[in-house]
Amino acid sequence: MESLIRYAPLLAGGALVTVSLAVISLFLATCLGALGAAGRIGGSKFGKGAVLVYTTMARGIPDLVMILLVYFGGQRLVNTILNAVGGEPINVSTFWAGVVAIGFIYGAYLTETFRGAYQTIPKGQVEAAQALGLRGFILHWNVTIPQLIRFALPGYANVWQVLVKSTAVVSVIGLKDLVGLANDAGKTAREPFIFFVAVLAVYLLITWASTLIFERIEKRYSVGMANAR
Repeated sequence: MESLIRYAPLLAGGALVTVSLAVISLFLATCLGALGAAGRIGGSKFGKGAVLVYTTMARGIPDLVMILLVYFGGQRLVNTILNAVGGEPINVSTFWAGVVAIGFIYGAYLTETFRGAYQTIPKGQVEAAQALGLRGFILHWNVTIPQLIRFALPGYANVWQVLVKSTAVVSVIGLKDLVGLANDAGKTAREPFIFFVAVLAVYLLITWASTLIFERIEKRYSVGMANAR
């Protein structure tokens, strides 16, 4: 226990890296998911096919394999391009490699989450808004997007919880996140069990806090639904 207290500031820094990695990855996944859903719903045949290939590939490749492909393959690709234009080779950041890999994977899941939420919106509400003269951005901002958020929130929260756990895999490429630092500290102090129990507690704390936050957001967007029914 004394070893855990001594390394507590270091682990706190690792926890901050983990949370930052998860939040930025979720932002990227949200952008990819929104674009993918738009492509599946209103895109051309080519666009729908491209999105289908993306979602199938991203959901079929294990997280660890994707992270290794992005980190080592991405680094080689970038340096090949730099070499072709006469640039100096660089080292790809483990943090941003993790962001790209995780965001790419979970963007595929959010594509289906957003698509399903959009298809749940009653068509009568959109038709009624159009009858009132709402068009384009005004219609989507006032009618479509609030409904989409409401229906997508449960799936979105679930994707976030799974995404948070996936951040632990990024430690295999050398990222000094919570898992990576706890592993190093546990080996140094020769008490790996204690340190990984602490990691478990931190991840449970993150998921518990996330559950509370998403429950409050869902209640906010569900106001008036009971009366409407």
